[in-house]
Parts: sequence; C-alpha cells; structure tokens
Amino acid sequence: MPEQQLPPIDYEYDEFDCETLEDEVRVDRLCRQLLQQFYDYLLNSGLTDQRASELAYAMDYYVRDYQVDFLQQNILRPQPEQIRYFAGNWYITHSLEPTLEVLDCHLEGLRAWYTFLHTRHLIAADELAELLQETTQRVFYRDRIERFLALAGDGYEAWDRACQREETV
Repeated sequence: MPEQQLPPIDYEYDEFDCETLEDEVRVDRLCRQLLQQFYDYLLNSGLTDQRASELAYAMDYYVRDYQVDFLQQNILRPQPEQIRYFAGNWYITHSLEPTLEVLDCHLEGLRAWYTFLHTRHLIAADELAELLQETTQRVFYRDRIERFLALAGDGYEAWDRACQREETV
C-alpha cells in the first residue's frame, strides 16, 4: 500500500485518555472519527470498498474492544508487545473459532492502521517499526492458534503463560 502524505490530524494525545464514564463516551466518539478517517485512507490507497471495510472492521475490533475496553489504553500511546498479545492470545480466546485466515486480516489491518497513524503524525517512526515487526510473527501466531485448539485438561494455564502481556506503567 503506497504511503500517502497527509496533514496531521488535530488531536491531542490526552484526548484519548480514559478514566471516567464521560471519558469513555468521548474516547469512543474520537475512535469512531479516527476509524472513519482510516477507512477513507484505505479507499484512497486504492483498496476496494469491500477490502477497506474488512480492514476497518478489524481495526474497530482491535481499537475499541481490545485497546480501549480491555487494555484501557490510550490508542495513541501504543505499548511494546500489545500486538503480540492481541494476536497470540486475546484474539484467540475471544473468538468462537479462531483461524489464521481471520487473524491475517487483523494483521494486515494493523499494518495499515499504524502506517495511517504514522502518516498522520500520531505515532513516531520508531514506534511504527516496532509495531510492524510484531505483525510479522505469523508462524508464532499460527502455532498459538493450533495449540489452543488442541488444548486438553488443565493445559490452558501453561498455554496462556507462554504469551503473557507485560504490564507497563
């Protein structure tokens, strides 16, 4: 996908902090606006409406369900290994039938999402490089799905520990 040179978006990083119910409503609205701009970015990148919709939907799930609701994280302050935990654990345990094909869509969406945020001057180049690297661990993610689907007995705890998310402050 060719990189588009776009002007910065007029957001303050702190606008995406979430501590109260009012904050949650505000952050949700901001996320929806940013996701709509992401969808438009995908269309302007030459993707079909169907593919842009698939990737935007995948990022809506990632941003609003995973980052904001589960992690309670400011989406403009990505943390190391958050994609690895999402793809290697959270997606798997929050899907009825986790598949590598669906996860591939999420990983493609993540690459486009963070590239979009970078082109809009919302994340730095070093953050982008680290996040993109986490999307390339496809073999690791495939193995995580296969091991999860093969779990028996009390094997869940060991499986879960193999991909623990580091708590960051």
